[in-house]
Amino acid sequence: MNKNLGLIQDLQDKVIFVTGSSRGIGLETARLLLQRGAKVIMHARSSVMFFNDMANQFGNNVSWVTGDLSNLNCIEQIWQNVLECYGHVDVLVNNAGAWLASEITTTKTWQEGWENNIAINLTAPAALCRLALLHFKLHHGGIIINITSRSAHRGDDANHLAYGAAKGGLLALTKGIARGYGHHNILAYAIAPGWVATDLAKGEIEDTVLKNLPLGEITPASDVAEMIAFLATGRSRHSTGATIDITGADYVR
Repeated sequence: MNKNLGLIQDLQDKVIFVTGSSRGIGLETARLLLQRGAKVIMHARSSVMFFNDMANQFGNNVSWVTGDLSNLNCIEQIWQNVLECYGHVDVLVNNAGAWLASEITTTKTWQEGWENNIAINLTAPAALCRLALLHFKLHHGGIIINITSRSAHRGDDANHLAYGAAKGGLLALTKGIARGYGHHNILAYAIAPGWVATDLAKGEIEDTVLKNLPLGEITPASDVAEMIAFLATGRSRHSTGATIDITGADYVR
C-alpha cells in the first residue's frame, strides 16, 4: 500500500498558492504538492523560466503569477491574478522571504535594512494573509502556512537584527490569526527552519558551521516541503497556532 495514499487523497484538487516558488523550499514544495494531486499556483518576482518544466510535467494542475511582493501596491493585483487561475484558493503558503543585512554602521544602511526586511519578510506576507482571510471567510475556511525562521525565536546575528525582528513579527501574526479566526474554520501554522540546503544558503555555510550541526548535514528543502504538504491537508486541525521547528536539532526550544 502506498504510505502517501491518504495524504494524496487529502490534497487532491486543493488549490494552493506558494509564494517564492521558483527555487529552494518553494520549488520543492510546489513539486511535492503537485505530485500529491493538488493544484498549485507558483509565484516568482519576474522570471518564469522555471515554469515550463513544471507545466510539461503537471499540465493544467499548475499555474503561475509574477509580481514584486516587496511593493505593497502590487500585492492586491497579485492576489487577484491568483484567484483567476482556478477561481479560489484553499491554502496560502507564505514562503517568499530574504535574509537581508541591516547593519548599524550608518543611518542609511540601518534604515534601508529595516525597511527592506520589514517589507518582504513581514508586510508582504501580512498583506497576503489579510486577503486570504477575507477570501477564506467567504468560502467557509482555509489554511495559512507561514515560513518564519529559527531567528524568530533566538534572534539573528549582529548584521541581521531586522531579519529576526521581521520573522518574529510573522510568527506573532500567525498565532493571532489562529486565535482570532479559528471560529471561521481558518487554520494557521508557522514553520521555523534553520539552515536549509538552498542556493541562497549554500554560499553562507562554512565547514565550521556544518561540523557543528547535530545531524552533520544541512536540512534538505524536501524536509520542509513534507511538513508544508502535511499541514496543507488539514489533518492536524488542533495544531493551529503552532510553530514547527525544522533545524535538525541545531536549535532546540
